[in-house]
Amino acid sequence: MCIAGTAWAADPGGLRITITGADGRPVAGATVRVSSPDSLVSKSGVTGEDGTVRLQGLDPATNYTVQINADGYNEYTASNVAVVSGRNLSLGYSLGGGGRSVDATTLDAVVVTGASLAAIDTTSATVGTTLTLQMVESLPTGRSYQSYLQLVPGVKPSPSGNPSSKSGVNYQDIGGAAGTSSDNVYIIDGVDVTDPDTGTFGANFNSEIIQEQQVITGGVPAEYAGGAGLISKVVTKSGGDEWHGSINYYLQNDSLVARDKHSTSGGFSTYDTALTLGGPIIKEKLWFFASYQKKGREEDVLNGSTGEFMRTVKTDQDLAFLKATWQITEADRLTAIFFNDPYTRNGSTSSTTLNNRDTAREQGGDNYKLEYTRTGENLLLSAYAFTHEGEVSNFPSVTDISLNNVAFRRPSTVEERSQGGGGTILITERNRDEFGLSAEYFLDTSFGTHTIKGGFTYTENEYFEDSRISGDGARYSSIAAENAGVSFADFVGSGWSGTRSIVQGDIPRILGTTGGFGIANASAADQAYFTSLLDANGDGTISPDEVMAYRFTGTAGNPTGQVNNYRIIEVAAAPYSVKTKGKAFYLQDTWTLNQWTVNAGIRAEEWIHYDSRGDKSAKFDWDVAPRLSVVYDLFGDGRSKIWAFGGRYYDPIRTNMADFAGNLTGPELHEQIFLGDRWLTFRSRGGPKTPDALFAPSTKTPYTDEFLIGYSTTFRNDISLSVTYTERKTRDVLEDYDLTLYSDPDVPTGDPDWFGYAGPGSLYYLPYSYFGYSEKPDSNYVIATLAGGKRDYRGIEVTLQKFKTDRWQGMVSYTYNDAKGNTNSDSNADFQGDWIALDPRAPNMYGPQPGNIKHQFKAFGSYEFDIGVELSAVFNWNSGMLYTTSQLISSRYLPIMDEDGYEHGGVWDTWVLPNTVGANTGPSYYTLDVRAKYVKELAVGQLEFFVDVFNVLNKQMAISHMALADGDGVYDFGRPNAWVEPRRAYVGVRYSF
Repeated sequence: MCIAGTAWAADPGGLRITITGADGRPVAGATVRVSSPDSLVSKSGVTGEDGTVRLQGLDPATNYTVQINADGYNEYTASNVAVVSGRNLSLGYSLGGGGRSVDATTLDAVVVTGASLAAIDTTSATVGTTLTLQMVESLPTGRSYQSYLQLVPGVKPSPSGNPSSKSGVNYQDIGGAAGTSSDNVYIIDGVDVTDPDTGTFGANFNSEIIQEQQVITGGVPAEYAGGAGLISKVVTKSGGDEWHGSINYYLQNDSLVARDKHSTSGGFSTYDTALTLGGPIIKEKLWFFASYQKKGREEDVLNGSTGEFMRTVKTDQDLAFLKATWQITEADRLTAIFFNDPYTRNGSTSSTTLNNRDTAREQGGDNYKLEYTRTGENLLLSAYAFTHEGEVSNFPSVTDISLNNVAFRRPSTVEERSQGGGGTILITERNRDEFGLSAEYFLDTSFGTHTIKGGFTYTENEYFEDSRISGDGARYSSIAAENAGVSFADFVGSGWSGTRSIVQGDIPRILGTTGGFGIANASAADQAYFTSLLDANGDGTISPDEVMAYRFTGTAGNPTGQVNNYRIIEVAAAPYSVKTKGKAFYLQDTWTLNQWTVNAGIRAEEWIHYDSRGDKSAKFDWDVAPRLSVVYDLFGDGRSKIWAFGGRYYDPIRTNMADFAGNLTGPELHEQIFLGDRWLTFRSRGGPKTPDALFAPSTKTPYTDEFLIGYSTTFRNDISLSVTYTERKTRDVLEDYDLTLYSDPDVPTGDPDWFGYAGPGSLYYLPYSYFGYSEKPDSNYVIATLAGGKRDYRGIEVTLQKFKTDRWQGMVSYTYNDAKGNTNSDSNADFQGDWIALDPRAPNMYGPQPGNIKHQFKAFGSYEFDIGVELSAVFNWNSGMLYTTSQLISSRYLPIMDEDGYEHGGVWDTWVLPNTVGANTGPSYYTLDVRAKYVKELAVGQLEFFVDVFNVLNKQMAISHMALADGDGVYDFGRPNAWVEPRRAYVGVRYSF
């Protein structure tokens, strides 16, 4: 009997086993059976005329047993055979010696000619790494699936656990943040748990529930959404007919850490304990696997420049998991999964976050999945329903005084610039409901074999928000009192440190010439006041030049006594939610004929966005993504292959943009400028009056086209070598546009009086028709395809891996990344589209991609002694991250520009200077981590002790440089501003049975 695995919808694996005789000819009619104590699956089959049998629908595990029975040969058993999800690994076994003699007792034993751990899938062009729990628990790593990603070739360093890979964006202008990618896809048991708002991981769980984690970095078949980043697929444990479980305790504190040479961390302690248990409820019928983990950390945060104590931050997290599997009939199975991840932190652990700007966080939620699977002789079917809940909420520590960002004409400290309270209480939920159907059909013909897969999913993503601005209900951006009297023109120019929120492009809004608020739409009394204040030539009207000449001096009501300039005030508060609904369909065929395999697939996706009133705000019709790969088994023995892949990946627009264009019933915010003795509202954000943004009718879904070629081979029985060349092009990048700057047909082209505006006929002018309009829409912005925006990537990756045999394992890899582009935008509203000097088509914008790391080298290895001791190490080196010479404007790290404007392409502006974007290379650094583990076998189960030592050489090397040309008040430009953490030990004990 063949039993279908519970993990099938989570992508089962398969084995392609070839049996030959002593003369090298195929052995037909041999019976092959595979089974594993870590799986609910056992399968058997009979070899055909070519001596090959294909066994599908196997749960991933590394300890399968292969039993071979062939007429005239002794029975043979091979152990420690691996099955990898989504792969069909090729194995070869040669029956040695005396041939098909009737007297089996005189025959030689079976000789293994292909080992499964190093086996390659000669039918697949997918590029990636499979991380088994046995592998990661042999190495010094963090205890999370995000930390395990750092073992994968080409994955860049990431403090957030959302690392970039290959062409994935690794940098954003907001805050100059690096090391976080929003291009990845995170899957657990076949379901996408990526945060639909941020594009980062949306769920946490105990790493000990992982049966296998497969990380795909290229050549993604049509069954997966794919993108410019990596795909992390986790398959969880399922229990079985034997009882298995564990209990552990891990800890770390400041006594296990070397002295911090840079005074960025203080005393701390951690705890981490977990339980797992799996086994039968009813043998051969009903099984379960459960886990509970509780962990926390208490940490003293020190001032990054003085080393003085700032605060103590406490973090607590609970991770629960329960999986039940019911074998209804021999062919039918039902699986139910629950897990949750509540998390609380009472403050920020960043030494650059001041106490007055500190925030607490609450996050996490419950997740449920119900799945039905059915298996036939050649057909696998699955249907599932999934619900994902994810809260991410922030609560400022100081709420009785308003936030006030202050700009200075001189270099200033963080404390001088970051005055007032924390700003906003923000409660958000990111929820997902998903339903899916899929099928896999195996077909053998005289013209080869086919594996046909198809599936359909329906997804609803909801973003809920309830926000309250603390203090007097406003957030301020002010001018330092010492700079009172500065003109508007001077203030929007260069040479300032700190956040500035008013830009020259706001002048039409201030005058009220673009509709909505502004002087022209103010009360009669206010119109008369502002005209009297600003009309220097007395002609009864206010010109842009007269606004530019205005000088800021008023301080009335400023929360910290600075000069009033800008504030955004909450005039109405209300919770709201927006949604996106998506459908996806895929169909692919893997056709193998002799030594050739062709995988041809197509994926189609449709997404609809809904505003907070439930009305449709945008519809993105079916986008079709074709994918094609060709693989050739070089010698026909399943040990070497060459391949090529070409395909397209779409990047559906997330709920953050649905929020930007869909907040029509939630809070209403007014942007104001202080002129004379009063505030003037020049723009409304959110609420029912003027939409903050609209999706332009012509907006397209961003996509990445990928082409790769590669070679893989197996040496001996346990070593594999892989070489891959990758090209990627990302196009139809998304941004928001200010049509006042780009599309006004009345703007004179090349007129210096219209500084920063694109008139008809200029290089940058985009008529309303580009966005799908006949006239300007009633909104502050439109979300559209960024004209000329692009990112280009080329890379080479070489990986040599020794799988665990003879007590040791290891891997070395080298990755070369060449990434260029003219935009960092990735489903976010940034300044491109709001400032023509930052337009992708503008001078000096195309260049090395900020955030890229050109060269990476990784290595790890472990050796197990026969006395129960295992030693291991992990080494990572990179050549340094590229960064832009920047200025700080509206909390963004924007490229430095000319002091004086000049005309380019029919537009006057201050353009980005040459050799600015991505022109600098951060510090090169490496880390070396080691682990020692001792396992004591007991009468029942085993006891394990381990110690990890991270940065064992205590090389506290710089990992980044200050990117701001004027520094940030603590670090000067180009100087180190973050370092590798000091040497630290992490100890633990675990009992398992």
